[in-house]
Amino acid sequence: MNNLNDPPRWNINPDTGGRAAAGGGDGNQWNYALLVPMLGLAAFRWIWTRESQKEIQEIRTQYDKDVSIIKSDMEARYRETLTERRKAAAVLELELEKEKQRVKGYKQAMVSQSQQLTEERKRLQKEREALEEDKQRQVKSGAAGAVLQHALEREQDWYHRATATLKELEGQLVERQNAYCSLIQPRDQRLEMEKNILLRVVKDPIGAELDLESDLKDIFKRDKHCADLLNVDRRKNGSLMWVYLRYWQLQVTVKKHKKAEEAILGGKIQFHTK
Repeated sequence: MNNLNDPPRWNINPDTGGRAAAGGGDGNQWNYALLVPMLGLAAFRWIWTRESQKEIQEIRTQYDKDVSIIKSDMEARYRETLTERRKAAAVLELELEKEKQRVKGYKQAMVSQSQQLTEERKRLQKEREALEEDKQRQVKSGAAGAVLQHALEREQDWYHRATATLKELEGQLVERQNAYCSLIQPRDQRLEMEKNILLRVVKDPIGAELDLESDLKDIFKRDKHCADLLNVDRRKNGSLMWVYLRYWQLQVTVKKHKKAEEAILGGKIQFHTK
């Protein structure tokens, strides 16, 4: 019977030394021959792994360093940009505040000027009403009334010329204010219009009598009122100019009566009754 615990040539018996002594070796010698390359391969893998880890660590360290430098540079640039923008914003806020104060000053000046002109207009209106009452009294008094009426008729031509001058000036001021409020009309064109208006007024004797030059300069400097963008009526532009036009018309009426009064008192008009 076969011994199952010791089948033939199934178990590897230790070498008794005979084979080693005889120089034969199909057992341990082959094992040693395979062990040397494996040890070399293991050593190579260990060295390669160690060098690779070292290189990876160096690359990682350099990467962290580069990232830190880039981050620091970006943060510095961000802070610099933020500082510059804050400075620019502060300058703009300061300029805006100055502009607001300037506009506020213009508005206050216009309000004050308008109030003064309104008061002056009321005063002239009262003088006009007083002159009208005096005229009526003079007319009712007979000969004196006839003299006054005659004197007023003599000044009627001057009154018509002055009124026509103001009407023409009104049209010019409407065109000037429209040019000021226009978004497409050049500023130089408006300035040329203002220059021509002043030249005409200076050359006109009636303009000198009414002192229109200084009033016009005040209008060009202070009247900045414009209607809304959808407005098509040019006469809705301007504010101070309309106050001046009413004031000038009252001045013309008052001067007409004063001229007539001066003519009577100066003896230039003599009226004889039959």
